[in-house]
Amino acid sequence: MPAAALKPSPTQSTARRGVLLELPCTPVEKRPLPPGRPREWYVTHNRRLKAMRLAIALLDSGIYMPNQARNETIRDTADLIGIHPPSDTTCHMVRALMRYSR
Repeated sequence: MPAAALKPSPTQSTARRGVLLELPCTPVEKRPLPPGRPREWYVTHNRRLKAMRLAIALLDSGIYMPNQARNETIRDTADLIGIHPPSDTTCHMVRALMRYSR
Protein backbone atom coordinates (compact mmCIF):
# COMPACT_ATOMS: atom_id res chain seq x y z
CA MET A 1 0.00 0.00 0.00
CA PRO A 2 1.49 3.40 -0.91
CA ALA A 3 2.43 5.76 1.93
CA ALA A 4 0.14 8.47 0.53
CA ALA A 5 -2.87 6.25 1.18
CA LEU A 6 -2.04 6.16 4.90
CA LYS A 7 -2.03 9.94 5.36
CA PRO A 8 -4.95 11.27 7.40
CA SER A 9 -7.15 13.76 5.64
CA PRO A 10 -6.84 17.39 6.80
CA THR A 11 -9.46 18.53 9.29
CA GLN A 12 -10.79 21.93 10.18
CA SER A 13 -9.40 23.41 13.36
CA THR A 14 -11.77 23.52 16.31
CA ALA A 15 -10.46 26.97 17.24
CA ARG A 16 -12.63 28.50 14.51
CA ARG A 17 -15.87 26.94 15.66
CA GLY A 18 -17.32 25.73 18.93
CA VAL A 19 -17.42 22.05 19.76
CA LEU A 20 -20.29 20.36 21.56
CA LEU A 21 -19.38 19.25 25.06
CA GLU A 22 -19.27 15.56 25.76
CA LEU A 23 -20.85 15.05 29.12
CA PRO A 24 -19.58 12.08 31.14
CA CYS A 25 -21.75 8.98 30.98
CA THR A 26 -21.64 8.32 34.70
CA PRO A 27 -20.68 10.69 37.50
CA VAL A 28 -17.43 10.11 39.32
CA GLU A 29 -17.84 8.37 42.66
CA LYS A 30 -17.58 10.93 45.44
CA ARG A 31 -15.35 10.23 48.40
CA PRO A 32 -15.61 11.95 51.78
CA LEU A 33 -13.13 14.73 52.46
CA PRO A 34 -10.66 14.21 55.30
CA PRO A 35 -12.02 15.29 58.67
CA GLY A 36 -10.44 17.72 61.10
CA ARG A 37 -9.38 20.50 58.75
CA PRO A 38 -10.40 24.15 59.17
CA ARG A 39 -13.55 25.18 57.31
CA GLU A 40 -11.57 27.50 55.01
CA TRP A 41 -9.62 24.49 53.70
CA TYR A 42 -12.85 22.79 52.57
CA VAL A 43 -14.15 25.98 50.94
CA THR A 44 -10.89 26.46 49.02
CA HIS A 45 -10.70 22.79 48.06
CA ASN A 46 -14.24 22.75 46.63
CA ARG A 47 -13.62 26.06 44.84
CA ARG A 48 -10.52 24.61 43.15
CA LEU A 49 -12.43 21.52 42.04
CA LYS A 50 -15.21 23.66 40.59
CA ALA A 51 -12.71 25.93 38.81
CA MET A 52 -10.98 22.89 37.34
CA ARG A 53 -14.25 21.44 36.04
CA LEU A 54 -15.16 24.77 34.48
CA ALA A 55 -11.73 25.26 32.90
CA ILE A 56 -11.91 21.79 31.33
CA ALA A 57 -15.42 22.46 30.00
CA LEU A 58 -14.32 25.80 28.51
CA LEU A 59 -11.31 24.19 26.85
CA ASP A 60 -13.54 21.44 25.45
CA SER A 61 -15.90 24.05 24.02
CA GLY A 62 -13.11 25.85 22.16
CA ILE A 63 -12.29 28.70 24.54
CA TYR A 64 -8.53 28.50 24.96
CA MET A 65 -7.48 31.97 26.07
CA PRO A 66 -8.29 33.51 29.47
CA ASN A 67 -9.36 36.79 27.88
CA GLN A 68 -12.10 34.90 26.01
CA ALA A 69 -13.53 33.58 29.29
CA ARG A 70 -15.55 36.45 30.72
CA ASN A 71 -17.63 35.90 33.85
CA GLU A 72 -20.81 35.55 31.78
CA THR A 73 -19.21 32.89 29.58
CA ILE A 74 -17.99 30.94 32.60
CA ARG A 75 -21.41 31.14 34.25
CA ASP A 76 -23.15 30.02 31.04
CA THR A 77 -20.79 27.05 30.89
CA ALA A 78 -21.56 26.21 34.52
CA ASP A 79 -25.25 26.19 33.69
CA LEU A 80 -24.57 24.00 30.66
CA ILE A 81 -22.68 21.35 32.64
CA GLY A 82 -25.12 21.50 35.53
CA ILE A 83 -23.27 23.15 38.40
CA HIS A 84 -24.15 26.23 40.43
CA PRO A 85 -23.01 29.58 38.98
CA PRO A 86 -19.52 30.41 40.23
CA SER A 87 -18.59 33.48 42.23
CA ASP A 88 -16.31 36.20 40.88
CA THR A 89 -13.44 34.62 42.84
CA THR A 90 -14.02 31.24 41.18
CA CYS A 91 -14.24 32.89 37.75
CA HIS A 92 -10.89 34.52 38.43
CA MET A 93 -9.47 31.13 39.42
CA VAL A 94 -10.77 29.57 36.17
CA ARG A 95 -8.92 32.18 34.13
CA ALA A 96 -5.78 31.62 36.19
CA LEU A 97 -5.94 27.88 35.51
CA MET A 98 -6.32 28.53 31.79
CA ARG A 99 -3.41 30.97 31.87
CA TYR A 100 -0.93 28.71 33.62
CA SER A 101 -1.80 25.47 31.86
CA ARG A 102 0.15 26.53 28.76
